[in-house]
Amino acid sequence: MTSGLHWPLLLSIILGVWSVPIDRNAVPQEAQPPQEKQEENLDTGLYYDRYLREVIEVLETDPHFREKLQTANAEDIKNGRLGKELDLVGHHVRTRLDELKRQEVSRLRMLLKAKLDSTNTETLQIDHASLLKQFEHLDPHNQNTFEAKDLELLIATATRDLENYDAARHEEFKRYEMLKEHERREYLHSLDQEKREREEERLQQLKEKHRQHPKVNAPGSVAQLQEVWKETDGLDPQEFNPKTFFKLHDTNGDGVLDEQELEALFTKELEKVYDPRNEEDDMMEMEEERLRMREHIMKNVDVNHDRLVSLEEFLRSTEKKEFSSPKEWETLDDTKPVYTEAELQQFEAELQEKEVELAQRAESLRQEQELLKERGKALEAQRKEYQQAVMEMSQRKNQQATEGQPPTGPNGELQFHQEMKNLEEQGTKVTVSQDVAEEEPTNTPIEPAQSLPLQTS
Repeated sequence: MTSGLHWPLLLSIILGVWSVPIDRNAVPQEAQPPQEKQEENLDTGLYYDRYLREVIEVLETDPHFREKLQTANAEDIKNGRLGKELDLVGHHVRTRLDELKRQEVSRLRMLLKAKLDSTNTETLQIDHASLLKQFEHLDPHNQNTFEAKDLELLIATATRDLENYDAARHEEFKRYEMLKEHERREYLHSLDQEKREREEERLQQLKEKHRQHPKVNAPGSVAQLQEVWKETDGLDPQEFNPKTFFKLHDTNGDGVLDEQELEALFTKELEKVYDPRNEEDDMMEMEEERLRMREHIMKNVDVNHDRLVSLEEFLRSTEKKEFSSPKEWETLDDTKPVYTEAELQQFEAELQEKEVELAQRAESLRQEQELLKERGKALEAQRKEYQQAVMEMSQRKNQQATEGQPPTGPNGELQFHQEMKNLEEQGTKVTVSQDVAEEEPTNTPIEPAQSLPLQTS
């Protein structure tokens, strides 16, 4: 493999190189002006996606690590043997990696705390080192520096998680289908006999309508690729060339077809079966069909199982008999249901248990609500009692403050008690009488003064 392909290989193995969707109106690559490649940030679906991408971006800036990557093979990358080269990268790279790890540890701590809070776990002291062990993409024993073991764990965990990602998607789709069937049965059961028969007939007609679609070409067959060559690329099917086709659809130019670039090739086939405007067509089923098509090609073309299709693998697949004479492709409608009746019954039992649990929880919340209402009423009554007591105390205080003071009249003049007023009036009369008595002359005649004898010596 040439040196220019190793870094995209690392991205593909760890993340999967996310391709640009194919433009239906695009002209052939030879006729397009050269454009700069744009970095894409599609999410891998991993809960540590951002941390993974940032670590790769920082490592890419180190010339030594990039040089070692050029001589590494896919097995070395997947096994994390590049971790030992981490000791030779620049100081600024190590510093940045340390910072990224501390940020990731802090983020995981917040997630753990939120999880504990949501489950009402009363924990005064949390052993973060112990809890962080459940996250396998970093070394929990060293939470401050990014070491070789961290890179090994990150690559190994991401590779394993991405390999299991398809299985998880299939399981998610199975549960979706079982839930849809469960709701269909519950809906029909809620109808009376006449309405149920009409609805069953209508649903059966929709199902038959969905099955009436054009023939679907087998993924990776010459018929399927030539249809893309004609409809998407706008080229003459008689001039179909596998090598040119490969280069046209290697949209990021890394020399390999990754999973997203392959899935983009199936759009024309899927449009034959699914239309979002039709009631009978389920878009979730369309995505499951797309996944099945991609897995079919990977199984038959990806020889080294690195989740990538190289040009050599692609050209080799065009030489097989299945390329020109493939088996007829069976859609989801033609295959067995993705679940058995036993699995559906178990699923419905789980739903019933959850419904009971939710009902109990709802009843508990209702009782708590009633209790809160009663407490609220008691607090309101207590509040009114306190208000009444405060008012009475205020009135008594005002009454005590005004005792011994004359009341005021309507115009603010002082008003005396009647007894004081009578006493004051009586006192006024007495004083006036005395003054008058002193001023009035008496009618008694004044006797003349008698001469006193002179005192002689």
